[in-house]
Amino acid sequence: MTTVIYNIPNISCGHCVHTIKSEVGELIGVTSVVADTATKQATIVFDDPATEEKIKALLAEINYPVAN
Repeated sequence: MTTVIYNIPNISCGHCVHTIKSEVGELIGVTSVVADTATKQATIVFDDPATEEKIKALLAEINYPVAN
């Protein structure tokens, strides 16, 4: 299992949190998604076949791109 914390500047409300949790949580291999409006971060736990590249691509696709 891999745990990664992503900085996502445009997490601003409960809807953002729900969208991130539901969309990223559907990726095969993702076991946990916790998004936080206060820290503007998402903590994601995953294993194969999910990858950081797939997660980042999905976050960008749903308009929550990861900050560099």
